[in-house]
Amino acid sequence: MTWTVGQVLRDRNAGLYLVGAVVSGFGSSAMWLTAGVWVKELTGSDSLAALCTFALWAPTLVGPLLGALADRARRRPLLVGTNLGLGALLLPLLTVDSPDRLWLLFAVLVVYGAAGVVHDAAEAALVAAAVDRDLLGDFNGLRTTANEGVKLVAPLAGAGLFAVYGGPAVALLDAVTFALAAGLYALLRVRETRPARPTTGWWAQTAEGARYLCRHARLRPLVVAGGVTMLLAGFNGAAIFAVADEGLGHSPAYVGLLYAVQGVGSVIIGLASGALMRRLGERRFAAAGIALFAAAVALRALPYDAVALASSAAIGLGLPCVLIAALTAVQRETPDTLLGRATATANTLVFTPNAVGLALGAGLIAILDHLVLLPVLGTAGAVTATVLLRRGD
Repeated sequence: MTWTVGQVLRDRNAGLYLVGAVVSGFGSSAMWLTAGVWVKELTGSDSLAALCTFALWAPTLVGPLLGALADRARRRPLLVGTNLGLGALLLPLLTVDSPDRLWLLFAVLVVYGAAGVVHDAAEAALVAAAVDRDLLGDFNGLRTTANEGVKLVAPLAGAGLFAVYGGPAVALLDAVTFALAAGLYALLRVRETRPARPTTGWWAQTAEGARYLCRHARLRPLVVAGGVTMLLAGFNGAAIFAVADEGLGHSPAYVGLLYAVQGVGSVIIGLASGALMRRLGERRFAAAGIALFAAAVALRALPYDAVALASSAAIGLGLPCVLIAALTAVQRETPDTLLGRATATANTLVFTPNAVGLALGAGLIAILDHLVLLPVLGTAGAVTATVLLRRGD
């Protein structure tokens, strides 16, 4: 395991990708938290603050359409241009200093989310071409480690910067990190041919990516299992405040500790995922992770701090497994000409259910005790893992 991680880090392209991901991810994580705080401070409205998250997530609903861009252009210039564009996009936020200019913040957040969909599709496709295929699992695991590691520190840094200098300073920080990431991506050494001129319309091209996933015997079960698991994760996230308050008797701030422990678990599994996938195969690796996630969610119903912390760590270990496995399988099994659309479609199918679960769970937890909800979620997760495992490799 250690040798393969070191091999990925010694790969020039992989190293540049990971550094770029850390740099831009730091700014993005700081900005995503600050946007809600910024709106709350200017308006005093909790609902408007929550709308920031929706504005960022909404473009994923049309992810397959946006992903077609990654198959119509060379991926490295698209990745560089997207990062530079995002950096420039954030500069108008330097003028947001009153409630009547908040429309500008929400408009930027929507475009920010859309550009992120294109960025992720182009990145996944370019990684598949630039990194050794045998190391894709290790790379995607390290990418998860980098993302989760950044999330442990960036929100606190963003909150501190906001408290001292205000929202425009955080926007400027995010813009600088995008510019730095663009420079790193420009240094990648990968040969790309210009994509052939499309012979069909945009909708037809989008449908090609979706049809490919639906008809692929290895990819379809992984993507479906990922979507179901993220739906359950959304419900679980909606119940976390009830766990802290009603279950453990702590203040809402305790949720921050639970999420921090979960993040540590995700950092660890990212380092081990490549080796585990080689040993277990993508489907068994994903099923094992879902089973661990399911058991941890069910155990959260027990009113003990030690169990709650251990469950959070186990959720952090288990939940990323199906996400890493699904992305790696899509990169390995999809032709290059379809990879942008297939990746964007898979991301939409996997991550949109999480937002749905959060929204439905927020209403459900008001009428259903978390002591009932969490075991039900755990059972559903165990069924998902079993169905995926029975499909065989």
